[in-house]
Amino acid sequence: MSLVVMKFGGTSVEDPAAISRTANIVAGRVAAGKKPVVVVSAMAKVTDQLLACAAAASRGDRVGALGISARLRSRHKDTAAALVKGSAKTAELQNWVEREFDALDEVLRGLAAILELTPRISDLIVSYGERLSSAMIAEAFQELGINAVHVDSRKVVITDSQYQKAVPLDDLIEERCTEHVKPHTDAGRVPVMGGFIGSNEAGITTTLGRGGSDFTGALIGGAMHAEAIEIWTDVNGIMTTDPRICPDALRVKVISFEEAAELAYFGAKVLHPATILPAVRRNIPVLVLNSKNPENEGTRIISLAPHCKSPFKSIAVKKRLSIIDVVASRMLMTHGYLKAIFDIFDKHQCPVDMVSTSEVSVSLTVDSTDKLPAIADDLGKLADVKYEGKKALVCLVGEDIRGQNGIAAQVFAAVKHVNVRMISQGASEINMSFMIEEEDAEEAIRSLHAAFFQTPDPEIFDVEARKSASSVQ
Repeated sequence: MSLVVMKFGGTSVEDPAAISRTANIVAGRVAAGKKPVVVVSAMAKVTDQLLACAAAASRGDRVGALGISARLRSRHKDTAAALVKGSAKTAELQNWVEREFDALDEVLRGLAAILELTPRISDLIVSYGERLSSAMIAEAFQELGINAVHVDSRKVVITDSQYQKAVPLDDLIEERCTEHVKPHTDAGRVPVMGGFIGSNEAGITTTLGRGGSDFTGALIGGAMHAEAIEIWTDVNGIMTTDPRICPDALRVKVISFEEAAELAYFGAKVLHPATILPAVRRNIPVLVLNSKNPENEGTRIISLAPHCKSPFKSIAVKKRLSIIDVVASRMLMTHGYLKAIFDIFDKHQCPVDMVSTSEVSVSLTVDSTDKLPAIADDLGKLADVKYEGKKALVCLVGEDIRGQNGIAAQVFAAVKHVNVRMISQGASEINMSFMIEEEDAEEAIRSLHAAFFQTPDPEIFDVEARKSASSVQ
């Protein structure tokens, strides 16, 4: 039997009905002769509420923090009661949930006393979402006839100590998978693990950053040499753009690792940017699937996708960005000047999305952040600095863009009514990006989609779905 890692997002485990759907999908894989390893997120919105708990406690609002925790306690107890019916097992699970929330409340009380939310404490608090969901879902799977077992991800996903965005230690993860996960799959059991969370070598809880459950799935898949990594979400796969902006957006049937990575980094929310890195190393296909529509074939991400007759596969947009302009006419070409600029961004741990230089200035784009004033202050010691927020980065991804004559002219003709601030193509042959005002982003996306996806390649895009939608209308 072949091993498959199945990661389910928050909307796939948001309530008893969703968890039952997830169980049926997993049971289908078992019936098909697969060996699933299941990775689950926290229930929908739980991580946000845990962050709100932490923020309230750090302000000294003990009552508010404990109030949010109480509501989460009730939600998890109600879900546990709906999933596990036997009186003894129900009582055991309910008591375990109570103990977990009692421990969380102790942390919140301590935080409200010291009034200092460190990254380490933040990781501990938000880890409760995945810890609770994975244990509850393992019990629910057993109730529904799946031979499931809960495995604490903190015993397996070993990281460094960069709390809130820890870096996985691949060799140790592979060792721990062999020790804690493989014996269960060899025995025909289905391990259920929480995504997003891990621990350092000292056993202290860490997290991989928001959206890190996808990353966990890929890390486990890579460590166990899985046949495939399945990312189950609430959409039918990677789309040609956000269907909330363009209702006629098409599902992309197949896409390369490189193209998917570009889309993930530049705003496509279906995948976490780091998700596919372990898959690339092992050449493991990644499938993006819909837990609410499991019959749909989704999107298959592979090392080398078939040739596409259309110039682009998808258009992504990344909002809430800022442009920083650094102007120093006499120093720009000075040896070490650019290094000095980027050392400041490194100091503030602020990644840069796009860079443009001229004879007298450097322009950079970053996620809008509360660190901007401090960054500008440090940059001001080198040159004149100004920054503007509420910008958006539009990214068009497709194979061999540089090899297609006139493609840039077609792109900018489609958005000629929009003021473009920065343009980048760089070394990548698959990505063309530009910066615009955030308020113009959706109009630009609609114009580009209309220009480039009127006659899509049926080998790459789900054209039949568009035809079916048109016939219904």
